[in-house]
Order: sequence, then C-alpha cells, then structure tokens
Amino acid sequence: MNDDGDSAAPLIRLREVCKRYGHGAAALTALDRVSLDIAQGEFVAIMGPSGSGKSTAMNLLGCLDTPSSGQYLFHQIDVGAATRDQRARLRRRYLGFVFQGFNLLARTSAQENVELPLLYRGENAARRHALAAAALAAVGLAGWETHTPSELSGGQQQRVAIARAVVSAPSLLLADEPTGNLDSQRSREIMELLVRLNREQGITVVMVTHEPDMALYAQRIVRFLDGRIESDEANLQPVPMPAASGEKAVS
Repeated sequence: MNDDGDSAAPLIRLREVCKRYGHGAAALTALDRVSLDIAQGEFVAIMGPSGSGKSTAMNLLGCLDTPSSGQYLFHQIDVGAATRDQRARLRRRYLGFVFQGFNLLARTSAQENVELPLLYRGENAARRHALAAAALAAVGLAGWETHTPSELSGGQQQRVAIARAVVSAPSLLLADEPTGNLDSQRSREIMELLVRLNREQGITVVMVTHEPDMALYAQRIVRFLDGRIESDEANLQPVPMPAASGEKAVS
C-alpha cells in the first residue's frame, strides 16, 4: 500500500458508496449512493435514527467492511480493493476506535490496556510503557496507571479507552456513542477531551451520536436517513471550550 500523493486530498473520500446485505427479495440496502469528503483535522458528528445507515458508514470508515459498490478512499488508498490483511494494517497504523461500552480488559491495568495497540504493532516493552504513560497523562490520568477498570469510574474508563485509541498517533479517531454510558458532567468532560485532541494533536475525529448536545461540539454535523445523507452542515456555533487549567484526573 502506498499512501503517498496529494497532501491536499481529503483524508476520507466516499463516492457513490452502496452497502447491501443479502440477495433478491431479502436484500437490504444499508447505504445508498453516499458521497462524503472529510478533511484531515476535521471533527465531524454523524447523526441519524436507528437503521439510518450511520453505523454501517462507521464500519466502512473503520476499514471493518467494504462497499458493495462505489469507492472509499482513505489516505488515497482504495479500501474496497484492499485485502483483509491490508485493511488490518490500515487499522493498526492509522485508526483509533472508542466505543460506548469502553471495551477494556477487566483484569488488566489501565497502563496495560493502553499498551495493547502498541503490542499488536510489535513495539518493544520500554517504548510501550513510555507511550502508554504519556497517553494516560494526556487524558488526565497520570497516577492511575495501575488501576483496573473496576477501580475506575465510567468517565475514567472512557478516558483510558481514548488513551488506548490515540496512543499510536492515529490519523483518524472513530468514536461510536462515546458518551452513551455517561452522565451529563462526564459526557461534557469526554467531549472536551475529544475537542482538545482534535485541536492540539490534529487528530481527525468522526463521532456517531444520538445526542444533539454532544454533536454541537463538532465542527460539522452529517445526518443520515434511510441509508442516505439527509444533510451535511457546518456547525456555526460549536460549544465553547473552558479555559485551560492544567490536566488532572477526573471522576
């Protein structure tokens, strides 16, 4: 795979993408001729009712699936033409994932959870330890490295999950309902963290959410309906960020 080329090209480019499941009368079209560009460094919220196609779109963007027709270019690589192993390498090198349910290993420390992507990439132990500690510090959890998920609050667990997602310096962070299991205060803290990572580290963030108040942190809101993009609009009044006050562990 060659990711060289025009640096001005969008990080993500979907062109007339369709995704169909099944055949004949039982066939289901989850995505119907979707075209979408997302530039490096954008923060995009994807919204839509259940069955609108937003989750299918996220699976495609995350190189977990391929289009039935149309084209998906990521870093100018044609994902639909890539093999399963090539898509796995794309995920390891360029992508970070954050889920509603945190998906942490229960009996494993925060430090070890964050190190997992580096382990899969073959990094040596010293580099894994250093990068994981730095990622935990970046999300406000310095000093919590040895705690297991059961010793952490929901907000802290999601911060560990975000540290794990960004420890390998991905180009793209895909967040699927990242505040869905959190109360309003923890949700705001997580959204502020995602915005900081986007602004300060230049990580492109694409987030699926059903919560309009969480979508307002994004620069752009894309709404899906019946497998198509219903609207794609800039958010002219994003939620203002509080003044920086230094990193600290949160509840």
